[in-house]
Amino acid sequence: MVSAPHEAMHRIFQEYPDLFSRVSEVLGIDFAPPTSVTVLSCDLTETRPLERRVDTLLRLESENEEPLLLAVEAQGSKNPDKPASWAYYASYLLAKYRVQPLLLVVCQDRATAEWAAQPVTFGPPQWPLLTLRPLVAGPHNMPVITDPAEARKDLALATLSAITHVANRDIGAILKAVTTVLRDTPHPLADPIIELIAQGMGTSPAAELWRNLVAVDLSFYKSPLSQELREAGREAGREEGREEGRAERAALDILKVLAKRGIEVSEEVQDRITSCDDLETLDRWLLEAVVAPTAEAVFAADEA
Repeated sequence: MVSAPHEAMHRIFQEYPDLFSRVSEVLGIDFAPPTSVTVLSCDLTETRPLERRVDTLLRLESENEEPLLLAVEAQGSKNPDKPASWAYYASYLLAKYRVQPLLLVVCQDRATAEWAAQPVTFGPPQWPLLTLRPLVAGPHNMPVITDPAEARKDLALATLSAITHVANRDIGAILKAVTTVLRDTPHPLADPIIELIAQGMGTSPAAELWRNLVAVDLSFYKSPLSQELREAGREAGREEGREEGRAERAALDILKVLAKRGIEVSEEVQDRITSCDDLETLDRWLLEAVVAPTAEAVFAADEA
């Protein structure tokens, strides 16, 4: 069964086809920026009834280099059968399109990324027939972008950074940098990023952090996720019907974020949060809870 993070790891290259030129630069491989990109069919099925599909397939063209077929595969775990499938993809694409293929594997954990990056040789040891060498993007080599100014320079790369670093301890700061930039980004550009990151977070603890940030920082957006959050808020408001109920839920959200980040909360801090009935203050504390190193640091701005 295909997971949401799996979809996000390769679909981002469909949404932002020229992203590969920046990713290859990060990986230290020299590919010219494409002058045109064509999204091709992912179906690699032969005439016999055997279905094979690559996750994303792009044709990249540049001024001074030959066209290139970029196959993007999202890989969630080690799979000993995958290298043979990837070798098939490469051979099939070359035979069908007569264009040199390249495989980029995107991972969310270091162990899988390092496994995928290992060259695999096919054929007898006396005379190997071919060697598979995928490019791999993952938490071991993608930049950790926590500075909004850096995220603003390349939102697509910042989005891939968030998706590949879903388990990073700095994921709160990474997501906060993105929402800071999205606040003044036009809706048509911001909406796919909001949804891609939501997919990429999957069911990890970071998913709740992202939902909270979207609810607070990007409440004015009309993306499916923000609409879902607003509808959930309206439904909860109808059930509670009182300002006190909204404040109580906001306080619980703060404690939930701290708990999911593994931050220890003293009884004094818990009492201060749950006894607050000012929604503006609670919203400010929620934002701080995403990145604060300690529970006490949530109140730092109030005590400065």
